[in-house]
Amino acid sequence: MRREAPLEKAGGGPSTEYGVFLPVGNGGWIVSSTAPPLEASYAENRRIAVLADQLGLDFIMSMGKWRGYGGSTDHWGRTLESLTLMAALAEATTRVQVWATVHANIHNPLVAAKMVATLQDVSGGRAGMNLVAGAYADEFAQMGLWDPDLDHAARYRWAGEWLTAVERLWTEDSVTVDGEFVQLHDGQCRPHPAVRPTLINAGRSAEGLALAAGHCDGAFITADDLTGLARTSTEVKALAAAHGRTIKTYSMLTVVLGDNDAQASARRAAYGQGADVAALAAMKVSWGIPAEQALSMTTEHAGDAAYQTAVVDGSPASVERQITELVIGSGIDGLMLIFPDYVRDLPVFGRHVLPGLRARERAAWA
Repeated sequence: MRREAPLEKAGGGPSTEYGVFLPVGNGGWIVSSTAPPLEASYAENRRIAVLADQLGLDFIMSMGKWRGYGGSTDHWGRTLESLTLMAALAEATTRVQVWATVHANIHNPLVAAKMVATLQDVSGGRAGMNLVAGAYADEFAQMGLWDPDLDHAARYRWAGEWLTAVERLWTEDSVTVDGEFVQLHDGQCRPHPAVRPTLINAGRSAEGLALAAGHCDGAFITADDLTGLARTSTEVKALAAAHGRTIKTYSMLTVVLGDNDAQASARRAAYGQGADVAALAAMKVSWGIPAEQALSMTTEHAGDAAYQTAVVDGSPASVERQITELVIGSGIDGLMLIFPDYVRDLPVFGRHVLPGLRARERAAWA
């Protein structure tokens, strides 16, 4: 299937990128017993990746997750490892960018630099690396890798040292670092990647945005509303410009499709009804929210909480309109999409929503 050529916005900017957040953990991204079952198998993710590639989407990305959240659904109790998965999917696809996730506190920067350089070779220049600073204590305590005295700011200093080391390893023959967190002695990572892999970060704090602005090509951002999303996008781009750099901003969006708006709305509500309150509360606890408060917050808004991102629902035409308004109104450069049933929903999106989005964007920026 031919992929549509990239669209140029007025002023020479790149077209909006649309990608897929792969369901590499059981349950996918809807924490609910009534959502379509997703079992986090390689076969399932390969099928989704090939669909995304054939339908003309721009990237696929997988999270790094080392421990689930329990509950009645055992949400994310079963997961695939990100780097090895994306290497396999690079062989199964030909066009989409393949973005893997690594953790600064798990992956030695030299080891990660070598692995991602290899992924860049395997993929023919389509590799990306999403760096996570590592904030969920239980994930890392099970490995003996959690330091409770290491605060948020320190974790981002670590991430900054780590990224600087990786960037040097991709361009220099010998790298020695005696830093606060990173030590390398005549570190070598050859062959260097012919093209620098894409660097991504999804930190939401001021430290996270600063890290992305100083090192990364893309930042995943969130906000409570469209105005907030536009403000954060402008902020991180201004921070990057102060470093003499440019950066793209992305956000995440769950898309619930139906033959008509009423059917899509009913589908969204049905999946929300089965919200796994225990797993959702455990997820909030992992963010540092006290257990009692986490349970209260989840119980009060369980239906909405089942969805971990902003949601749009409707017919293909309605979804197309809503996404256009989101992209144009926020000024973001891309969306990473989540679907309740990827195999069922992704072809509908690719054939009946994506072409209209490209056409609407062309008209809006003409």
